[in-house]
Amino acid sequence: MADKRDYYEVLGINRNASADEIKSAFRKLSKKYHPDLNSDDPTAEDKFKEINEAYQVLSNPEKKQRYDQYGHAGVDPNYGAGQGYGGFNASGFGDMDLGDIFGSFFGGGFGGFGGFGGTRTSNPNAPQKGRDVYIDLALSFMEAAKGCSKTVSIKTTETCDSCHGTGAAEGTSPKTCQRCHGTGHVTVEQRMMGSVIRRTAVCPECRGTGKTIEKPCPKCNGSGEKPVTKKVKVDIPAGIASEESIPLRGYGNAGKNGGAAGDAFVEVNVQPDPIFRRSGYDVAVELPVSYADAVLGADVVVPTIDGKIKFTVPEATQSETVFRLRGKGIPNPHRGGRGDQFVTVTIEVPRKLSKDQKNQLREFENSLAVDKNYDKKKSFSDRLKKLFGKE
Repeated sequence: MADKRDYYEVLGINRNASADEIKSAFRKLSKKYHPDLNSDDPTAEDKFKEINEAYQVLSNPEKKQRYDQYGHAGVDPNYGAGQGYGGFNASGFGDMDLGDIFGSFFGGGFGGFGGFGGTRTSNPNAPQKGRDVYIDLALSFMEAAKGCSKTVSIKTTETCDSCHGTGAAEGTSPKTCQRCHGTGHVTVEQRMMGSVIRRTAVCPECRGTGKTIEKPCPKCNGSGEKPVTKKVKVDIPAGIASEESIPLRGYGNAGKNGGAAGDAFVEVNVQPDPIFRRSGYDVAVELPVSYADAVLGADVVVPTIDGKIKFTVPEATQSETVFRLRGKGIPNPHRGGRGDQFVTVTIEVPRKLSKDQKNQLREFENSLAVDKNYDKKKSFSDRLKKLFGKE
């Protein structure tokens, strides 16, 4: 398995990624390559397995630490047969199960490290919850800010109504696997440097199910499931943000062996707005005003998520001045209350003046006392004088 890709590369993240970044990358990629959603892509299932394998390691702090230190040899039971693991030499231990020896050091099994032993797995015939599914939902800025209702399509699976989930044709039933005796796993021995190493592997006969089917159900081809598409109405709470998810319990894939169905998660993607910008639960708006309105003050109209309001721009308002409208921001769906709206004033200078207008403006400008009207201009001039002296 020396050709395995780096797990960080698989998820498209750097080695310093946080737990949240690892989870986010996994969710996006698992949705992209989920076999149920990519039936036309023959490589989807392999990619999905690779993504899941990478996440199982990097989301587990202990496995991640071993992987960062030893690479695949630290977490893959099939990797590096015939080698030592992390400086460990297996010679001299004879015919024994090293998982029993090191169990007390690593919490009941050494299976995650170099293939020694193996953590005991649960009964494959016990009820198993179905896999979760993920749905992307694009919302406009206003839909997310004010809340709305949407109908989404969920591609999922249900228990086959012909075989009732057994995968066996009508009138037949699955048999207990003779190779693993229903456990779903077998013990594999490997010779390494004069020693015999035992490890646990998935049974190749039943593929870990513990059962074999002699005559598959013709309706589901032995899978025990059938694909379905469900239309579900989703209530979007006011104030939801991008990458937040709304859980729909029980709308995921069918469970195994009578287990509960998985869940569906609707992940929101809020589209940008031409007027409003969001920061947490605050809203920012840029308000362009004329030179005259900034100098003399004016009553203007400001947009908010609740509609238009009147706002007075004070006299002598400078460009980039920010005004705060308390409680006019986004509702907080988790803690209640609302954010604020921040209005940034930008002064637009007139572009096309007649000759007469330019002369009038110059006369007006010359009539002003710099020290009383232009604090920044005077301060800048004083600093220049200190730097270069009077000319």
